Amino acid sequence: MRTPARLQSLVEEGLIDTVVRQLMSGKEAMVYVVHCGEETRCAKIYKEATQRSFRQAVDYTENRKVKNSRSARAMAKGSKFGRQEQEAAWQSAEVDALSRLAAAGVRVPTPSNFHDGVLLMELVMDAQGDAAPRLNDVAFTEGQALAHHATLIGEVVRMLCAGVIHGDLSEFNILLAADGPVIIDLPQAVDAAGNNHAQRMLLRDVANLRDFFGQFAPALLRTDYGPEIWSLYVAGVLSNEMVLTGRFAQSTAAVDVGGLMREIDDAQAEEAARRLRMATGV
Repeated sequence: MRTPARLQSLVEEGLIDTVVRQLMSGKEAMVYVVHCGEETRCAKIYKEATQRSFRQAVDYTENRKVKNSRSARAMAKGSKFGRQEQEAAWQSAEVDALSRLAAAGVRVPTPSNFHDGVLLMELVMDAQGDAAPRLNDVAFTEGQALAHHATLIGEVVRMLCAGVIHGDLSEFNILLAADGPVIIDLPQAVDAAGNNHAQRMLLRDVANLRDFFGQFAPALLRTDYGPEIWSLYVAGVLSNEMVLTGRFAQSTAAVDVGGLMREIDDAQAEEAARRLRMATGV
């Protein structure tokens, strides 16, 4: 096929030999199957911000660290350069998350290169050697649904132990490879410890898994893995080896309102001090 303009520079750099076909077009990117030497990989071309239906919501980008102070200031001001830097940061976030999670043993595609807004990574394949389908394109028996759900709950735990929450996990961004599910699409991944919306996103990710696989295994609809996982994480005892029950009893203990208000006051004071330092450059 004709080489897309966004991939031409990678061909010229020798990172891609040939473009085989378009694999998919999603809300944030277009993905192509490419040949790199003797290997078949996929090339993910990020769409421009104005062409994406998935917005860079502040919920996802909250507390993301920017190494370059000039870029951070420009992003805060919303200048043209700042918007360009924000776009670059959004794209590189997926590269960082994939590398971090792959190192932690999470089932994600292995990234191989990131160049000119294009991510080259492993092509996830099914048992026949074709591009693996998304979960939403597959029907399961009850046993298969229970097995895949258990695998993915384990992956959510492994991700959280690595400090990462997917933030948009569903049957639409999980592929069914020959050896089981593989999680994809991570530009919106959030830092579990540094994002105030982390709990809500974790609970939503796990609920999406429950609701999808619950179509095939109704017993899953009565589980509460999300609250169980989060409570263990907050308590500092969550581990990859932990056996989960899928049950969670909400605590009925009285809330320490005074202690909570003190924590809020401390957080507000820290934020005011941070803003003062930014304003004064001290």
